[in-house]
Formats: sequence, C-alpha cells, structure tokens
Amino acid sequence: MSFILPILAIMAAPQSSTDRTPKLKGNGPMEITRKEELETVQGPAEYFTGKATITGQFKRDEPSRLTGAIVHFEPGARTAWHSHPVGQTLIVTEGVGWTQVAGGPKIEFHAGDVLWCPADKKHWHGATPHEGMTHIALQEMLDGTNVTWMEHVTDAEYLADIPHD
Repeated sequence: MSFILPILAIMAAPQSSTDRTPKLKGNGPMEITRKEELETVQGPAEYFTGKATITGQFKRDEPSRLTGAIVHFEPGARTAWHSHPVGQTLIVTEGVGWTQVAGGPKIEFHAGDVLWCPADKKHWHGATPHEGMTHIALQEMLDGTNVTWMEHVTDAEYLADIPHD
C-alpha cells in the first residue's frame, strides 16, 4: 500500500504546462487500424499448402524493422520451409498447430503458446490435419528482407512422426 500513495501523488500533481497532450516520440500520432479495415488475402500457393489466409499484413517505417500479420490455417494447411534473417515470434491465438526446424522433431503447440524460431533456422509451421490454427507472426527486416522462402513441406514430411501430447 505504501507504493500506491506516491503514485497517486504524482498523478494528482498539477502539470507544469497547460498543454496536457501526451508527448510521443516519433513523427506522428498513434495509428490504429480498425478490425473492419484489415485486408485479408489468400496465402499464396507458392508459399503455403492448403488454405491459409493472411490478415492485417504490416511493415513499419524505419528505424523500426518490424513486420507482421495474423495468419489463419485451415486443417492440414501449412507454410513452405522458410527462414527469417532476424528470427520469428509466433503468438498462437486459436487452435492447435505443428512446427518443425529442419533436422529436429515436429512439435505441437496450442492457443496461448508463444513460439520463437531463431535467425536463419529453416522451419515450417501450420495447422494439424484435424484442427485449424491462427497465429500472429512477428519478424524483423534485415537488408530489406524478412523471410526467405524454400521448397514446400511434402505430405510425407508433414505427416511423419506425429507428436502426441
């Protein structure tokens, strides 16, 4: 309780200026893209097997290097093998999926899990054969590139060594 009183005192202290507009670093105001404004596109067959949709794809202006999107995979859908020059974070919001780093075991993940794939690791991710999956994908650009796409994950690779939790 003793830490609350100093915080309340700071919040109640008068501002030194009559302008109470928050000062934000950067060149402009906060940007909000409303859900109904987000564009959804089909995941290109060149990079996905099965039905995947990509919503709200974004790239931030420099000096930020952040890019991202919300990706939904129908059951059985998956990415091709790929890598990211600065790594990738996946925040799983719905369903169950699989992921695999080349040469490693296939791993199952669930809604609420957060995955990290290190820089330049060849990997894939997608839904299981019987349940869809949605994740928020976040990765950074390096020298203008955020992903290097490779060959498709074959059905034999996808269905091999099915993980059991």
